[in-house]
Amino acid sequence: MGETISFVGLDVHKATIAVCVAEAGRDGEVRFVGEIPNEPAALNKLVARLGRGDRILRFVYEAGPCGYGVYRHLRDRGHDCVVVAPSLIPRKPGERIKTDRRDATALARLHRAGELTPVWVPDPEHEAMRDLVRARADMVEALRKARQRLMGFLLRHGRSYDGKRWTWPHRKWLMEQTFPHPAQQVACQEYLDAVNELEARIERLTGRIRDLVPCWSMAPVVEALQAMRGVSLIVASALVAEVGDMQRFDNPRQLMAYLGLVPSEHSSGAKRRQGAITKAGSPLARRMLIEGAWTYRLPARVSAQLRPRLAGLPREVRDTAWKAQVRLCARYRRLQAAGKRPQVVVTAIAREMVGFAWAISRMVAPPAAAA
Repeated sequence: MGETISFVGLDVHKATIAVCVAEAGRDGEVRFVGEIPNEPAALNKLVARLGRGDRILRFVYEAGPCGYGVYRHLRDRGHDCVVVAPSLIPRKPGERIKTDRRDATALARLHRAGELTPVWVPDPEHEAMRDLVRARADMVEALRKARQRLMGFLLRHGRSYDGKRWTWPHRKWLMEQTFPHPAQQVACQEYLDAVNELEARIERLTGRIRDLVPCWSMAPVVEALQAMRGVSLIVASALVAEVGDMQRFDNPRQLMAYLGLVPSEHSSGAKRRQGAITKAGSPLARRMLIEGAWTYRLPARVSAQLRPRLAGLPREVRDTAWKAQVRLCARYRRLQAAGKRPQVVVTAIAREMVGFAWAISRMVAPPAAAA
């Protein structure tokens, strides 16, 4: 007698989970079970009820703000569970009704048909490092906004600095600003204190990343990626934290597409139309790569900042990093000479950086597999 398989779609929310079951087979029954509390005890009861008679359960739910708690809870108890990308779930263009019941039913049906795209789920240690890297990125964004608020406040009162901003002379000029009304002086000082506090917070988070990376299972990859020009500790940590194990990609083109650095396309018949990059995947990893790509506008050389990062790395890693630098610096100049816009040039360089990063990641010791 064959195995009995049930596909269980879960629409996970903060307080509740909507559950739908699709039995195996094209014409298998699809039934809505109901809603349960989003609690481990309720999940255990659901599994016990649906798994009667040695029935095999295959769970699925969308990636979202509730994280991977449900996934890990079910996997720890020996059940198959996948988390799928919401942006890649097939949807009918004409559908205008969305409910939890419909979402759970669609997930169960599509999982049974094999039409869903799973996302890579990090292990708890990897997720912790990802949270730390993202916390620093959030503080960097908050600092940018705090600086804009301060400069906007000064501009409203006719105060403008003509030199390079956020250097020591600029900071000295900021501290020397005085206003006739005490309320304005307090406002200026509060804006300036917010900037200083966020800068100190970023320094603390950077130090914590530097301290914790050596204890991370992905530390060999982070260390090896820093052999590339434009890939500092923060850039390497962010790229690895967002992507995970790069060896799960069969070729670098898959990784480029995963990070949204390939052109979008809308072709039909004999006409081929390519547009801007898809911007799929992690915005943080893509932004870090774009920032690093700007360094290739200068001639290839091993700078004083890069030399310490190369010490102790395998020769093949150093050779690949130098090959990348020579190629990408020349490509930058070639694209620039062809009249391409700077943003287009930098995006093309970032896309090729991903290919070299993929190659370097395969040269170091394989990291521990994620959950």
